[in-house]
Amino acid sequence: MAERAIRPPPTVLERLLARDRWLVAIALSVLAALAWVYLIVMARQMASGEMSLLGMGEMTGATEGSAMPDMPDMPGQRFDALTSAPAAWTPRTFVLTFVMWWVMMIGMMIPSAVPMVLMFGAVQRRQLAEQSPALRVAAFTSGYLAVWGAFSVLAAGAQWTLADLAVLAPMQFTANRGLAALFLLLAGIYQLSPLKNVCLRRCRSPAEFLSTHWRQGTGGAFRIGAEHGAFCVGCCWLLMVLLFVGGVMNLLWVAAIAAFVLLEKVIPRGELLARASGVAMLAAAGYWIL
Repeated sequence: MAERAIRPPPTVLERLLARDRWLVAIALSVLAALAWVYLIVMARQMASGEMSLLGMGEMTGATEGSAMPDMPDMPGQRFDALTSAPAAWTPRTFVLTFVMWWVMMIGMMIPSAVPMVLMFGAVQRRQLAEQSPALRVAAFTSGYLAVWGAFSVLAAGAQWTLADLAVLAPMQFTANRGLAALFLLLAGIYQLSPLKNVCLRRCRSPAEFLSTHWRQGTGGAFRIGAEHGAFCVGCCWLLMVLLFVGGVMNLLWVAAIAAFVLLEKVIPRGELLARASGVAMLAAAGYWIL
C-alpha cells in the first residue's frame, strides 16, 4: 500500500495569509456586533418613549411597553390623532438620524461583504509579500462603508420628508398602508429588473469583480471598496426602503432583511431567490392595495 503523501509544512506566506484572514474576519465581526448593540440600545429606549438618541426628546404620549399604533388603511392618513407627535426636526435630529441609518447599514451589510473583503486581503497579501495588507484592507472597507454612508444621508432625508408629511408612525417609523404597498410594489419590480441582476452578479462574484476593477495603492483600495459599495447599494437600496414597511426600528424586520441580503449574495443561484422575492413582493403589494 503506497504511503500517503506528506504535506509540507506551511510557508511563512501561507501562515501570514491564514492569520490575516482571521484578524480581518474578527475585526469585521466586532464592527457588526457593535453596530447591533447600538441599535438594540436605541430600540429599547424608543420602546419606552425616549427619543434623545435621535434628538427628539421624549414621546410624551407613549407609554411603557407600547409599540406603535395600528396602521391606517388609507394612503396619506396622518398619525397625529393616534399618538402624540414627536418634536420638530432640527439639524441635530437629522445628523443623529443619519448616524442611526449608517450604523444600521454597517450592521446589515458587513456580513455579506466579508467574502469580498477577505478575498481582497488575500490578493493584497500575495502582492505585498512580507508586508502587512492591513492598511489597504482598511481603506477598501472604508470606501465600501463611505458609499453606504452617502446612502444613509439620503435615507435620513427621506425619513425627514416622510415624517414632515405625517405618513410615518412616530415610534418605529412605519409607513401607512398605502405608502407601504407602493414601496413593496417598487421593490418587487426592481427585484425582477436587469439592473438588479447586474448589480447582484457583481456582489456574488468577488474574483470577477476584483479582476475587472483592480487598482494599485491605498487610494486604489479605497476606490475599489467604493465601487463595490456602489454595486451593493444598487443591489439592495429598495430592500432598505422596505424598512419603512416593517418599521425602521423593528429589529426583527431589520435582521430579516439583513439575512435575506446575505442569502441573496452567498447561496448558489441567489439570483433565483431575488426573482422569487420580487414575485412575492408584488403579490403582497397587490393584496394590500386590494
